[in-house]
Amino acid sequence: MTLEQRLAQGDEEALSECYAALGPLVRHHAGRLVPAHVVDDVVQLVFLEVWRSRARFDSARGLEPWVVAIARKRAIDQLRAEARHSRRSVPLDDTVGVPDATCAVDAACDVRNALAGLPVPQRQAIVLAHFGQLTQREIADRLAIPLGTVKARTTRGLRRLKDLL
Repeated sequence: MTLEQRLAQGDEEALSECYAALGPLVRHHAGRLVPAHVVDDVVQLVFLEVWRSRARFDSARGLEPWVVAIARKRAIDQLRAEARHSRRSVPLDDTVGVPDATCAVDAACDVRNALAGLPVPQRQAIVLAHFGQLTQREIADRLAIPLGTVKARTTRGLRRLKDLL
């Protein structure tokens, strides 16, 4: 039985062999696309997705191209996440005094209390998106649920959060 067939059947040993055989290639490919400090994360996400989506593998196309395509997608997702993060971060200006943090703490408490009032699936989607800085696709992969479900939970949760605040 081939490695591809064993992987498709859920053989964990096949995943280990796949990692041993294709890990260096994935690491090299990811290293060309993302900063060095996140290459290991991207490689881990690639093989997690290989395992989770093994049923969708088309043996006619070959294992290596499929895994490299996944690596490219996860690397692009990582770059997008870092770009979002860098747009959100505001450089500190030495000329500005320290603002009163009381309002910020009160607002944070209000948000925490409102989040606690949400149903668990909605809260989970919002927390992963906003505090975990994950894309909706990444949330769907992490929770092993359809992308549409993540979108619906996020939308409903944000509406309810707005009402609670």
